[in-house]
Amino acid sequence: MVATETAAAPRPAFKPVTLTDAAAARIRDLIERADKPIVGLRIGIKTKGCSGMSYDIEYAEEKGKFDELVEDKGVTVLIEPKAQMYIFGTEIDWVEDKLQSGFVFRNPNEKGRCGCGESFHV
Repeated sequence: MVATETAAAPRPAFKPVTLTDAAAARIRDLIERADKPIVGLRIGIKTKGCSGMSYDIEYAEEKGKFDELVEDKGVTVLIEPKAQMYIFGTEIDWVEDKLQSGFVFRNPNEKGRCGCGESFHV
């Protein structure tokens, strides 16, 4: 009798961050409007605010040596090395309402936010 092996289905690749359709559209728009060639947006963490950290987004002209590369929905996001352990697992959205618009980070690593919502802690 010969034992048969069943091949396991390949696991989907882990994405450190995911983008909503609205976020991807906004990133695509920003890349198209940039006044110089860029490869995508770079996400980092800055030390500031009441809770200690805030998200920082800037144009990326090239991939840094240790940046984490995320390609999702046709756009490229780079994550700075210092930010990686704080934002892995985060969903990034773009939200517009009557009073404001901006990227929203749904980060499962956050343990709290300051009252104004500009900074967080893990």
